[in-house]
Amino acid sequence: MPPLPFRLALLFCGLMTSLVSAADRPNFIVFIADDVSWNDFGCYGNSGARTPNIDALANDGLKFTNAYLTASSCSPSRCSIITGRYPHNNGAASELHRPLPEHLIKFPSLLKEAGYYTALAGKDHMPQDQANEKAVWDEKRGTGVPGNNGGEGHWVDVVQKRPKDQPFFFWFAATDAHRDWNGDREWKEDLYGPKHDPADMEVSPYLRDTPETRDDLASYHNEVTRFDYFIGQVVDELKKQDALENTLIFVMADNGRPFPRGKTRVHDSGMKTPFVLHWPEGIEQPGSTTKSLVSVIDICPTVLSLAGVKVPEQVQGFSFANVLKDSTAPHRHYAFSEHNWHDYEAHGRAVRNGQGILYVRNARPDKAWLGPADSVSSPSHKDLQTANAEGKLTTAQADVLLEPRPKEELYDTSKDPLQTNNLVGNQEYAKHLAEMRNVMDTWQKETGDSVPENYTVDHYDRETGYIDSKTGKRIRGARPYGDWSGFDHKSSEINASGPH
Repeated sequence: MPPLPFRLALLFCGLMTSLVSAADRPNFIVFIADDVSWNDFGCYGNSGARTPNIDALANDGLKFTNAYLTASSCSPSRCSIITGRYPHNNGAASELHRPLPEHLIKFPSLLKEAGYYTALAGKDHMPQDQANEKAVWDEKRGTGVPGNNGGEGHWVDVVQKRPKDQPFFFWFAATDAHRDWNGDREWKEDLYGPKHDPADMEVSPYLRDTPETRDDLASYHNEVTRFDYFIGQVVDELKKQDALENTLIFVMADNGRPFPRGKTRVHDSGMKTPFVLHWPEGIEQPGSTTKSLVSVIDICPTVLSLAGVKVPEQVQGFSFANVLKDSTAPHRHYAFSEHNWHDYEAHGRAVRNGQGILYVRNARPDKAWLGPADSVSSPSHKDLQTANAEGKLTTAQADVLLEPRPKEELYDTSKDPLQTNNLVGNQEYAKHLAEMRNVMDTWQKETGDSVPENYTVDHYDRETGYIDSKTGKRIRGARPYGDWSGFDHKSSEINASGPH
């Protein structure tokens, strides 16, 4: 055995090496807004938005213009992000509120094993058994604090009280801007500034420009602004701790805005996400914008690879760390999205390519593609229903209520950003249609996707949302869960990524 002084020297060297490597490893914060569309931050060109802190991160960081969710639905989207897997490969968790299988790994647990301090503060909505949860988070805090039910109230305190000798991973998830606008009731003008003026709102072409819709949008943007305020508070705290330079910040949302043709849609209005990254020590071209095509299942392998942690076989995404070094670097050829049950019966699939071609496949074409029940109950949706009965809707607005729908849709988003001109049957795009059909077929086969026979049916009223049109009362009771997509193929045990 070597003499004691030599062994102590080796121990000291090993300790110093681990301390240095820990200090060199980046920290991570994922900020997730609830129900916010890609173009509802100021840095994405929305003149009615007030998001100075997010805009500042974009000005010094990297803004993505082709980042896509795998689901425009709360828990399926979040579960997909945290496992790095497509929703139907997460088993029952592909449908709203349903739990992840026990065998699937939430990637922060791997960071925790590697010495990271991990914390979740705000909205969770990624159910799994409690034994798994203890392995994932060193600390968990909920959404509510006095005067703020937006999910952000614990964020700064978590940053302040973290162990200073460990790198950290924080999952900071707001309930802003989810209906029903508690931000209006809890507004603090001394912190957030004046409430948004309905007259300043940008009204989407999918909505009618009415006072009711503008009021609805103003309340929504109040919550987006509150989300932005607390991001600014966290950034200020990181600066005080001299920790901002080596912290990779993600700012994103789980799905599109809770308005007609937003949340639950596989079109850009539902599936495209704002995606702002900030990391002074790691982004080579600060202030740049990238058109690289990315999927949110790529977040998991990106974080793990940057932390020096092995990416597990279950992960279907791919690291885009190269885009942080070169904003022009290509990443994906294809990005896939899906919509399964969220309040209403559904089975929609979409694939996009890097040239802006979007292909949509709908296994429930006999039904209108409604948003969630709270959106169906909203003033903006009711206004569309009234105008539809009077024959006053534009093509974009009428699509919200269209029934039956096409089984297939094809769009050239570079020429048709609203995605209202279905090119299926257009001979100029016949090759594109054939390519995207083939890519979708391959992806569904390799990842074990399927259309369940015993599907989950509507839980809410299609005309009135939460309220039963026959009784006038709020709809309650157990959700009518059936089999999930890929159930017959045991898709939760399949790790294949399919085309990418």
